[in-house]
Amino acid sequence: MTYCVGMKLDRGLVFMSDTRTNAGVDNISVFKKMHSWEVPGERVITLMSAGNLATTQAVVSILEERTKAQSERNPSLLEAPSMFQVARMVAKVLKDVIAEHEQAGQQAAAFGATLILGGQIDGTAPRLFLIYPEGNFIEAGDDTPFFQIGETKYGRPILVRAYRPEMSFAEAVKLLMVSFDSTVKANLTVGLPFDVQFYEEGSLTLGYQSRIEADDADFQRISSGWGEALTAALDSLPDIEL
Repeated sequence: MTYCVGMKLDRGLVFMSDTRTNAGVDNISVFKKMHSWEVPGERVITLMSAGNLATTQAVVSILEERTKAQSERNPSLLEAPSMFQVARMVAKVLKDVIAEHEQAGQQAAAFGATLILGGQIDGTAPRLFLIYPEGNFIEAGDDTPFFQIGETKYGRPILVRAYRPEMSFAEAVKLLMVSFDSTVKANLTVGLPFDVQFYEEGSLTLGYQSRIEADDADFQRISSGWGEALTAALDSLPDIEL
């Protein structure tokens, strides 16, 4: 399992993903789940993945190969005229990869994957999409300003309660750290390190990128501070008479 969040802010886009991949409690590995492409001054595209590792790696590899050997039959995401067309392209690749397993007589559900895609192409606004294994997708908007994939339930409550579109990038990362910390504490299939990336609207270049390791001082302060704050908040609530 995994946990990834893509979030729209007034300032741009924020992406965060864990790196844990497991095939049982005795087979745990670290794999990067966030991938980006850019043509500085023209476009920036970021993709995060959850699901079967073989499927997601195949999707990323196909997309990467097409950026180096472009053709009309296999268009590149670096040539698509809009983020909507990029989403269609990525969705088709995902659907085709899963279908190949199905044609080989294997259970397609076992090779499922879900993707978060976001970015901006010059002349258009930043856009954020959630792509399903069936090849369809939805777009984030004012009513649904963020997407989660993977192990979503543990980290969702804090996002729903505390998200504000006017947040700074630093505030958004603090919020995401709390969301990821809650998920890690509740589910062993999600774990550090975390990858985080900002995209500032209109910049058309990759923004801040970082990896948050287990010994990261900021993350440790957020984790312990959030636990203490929850305890203090619970103690401050009125007592219940029994």
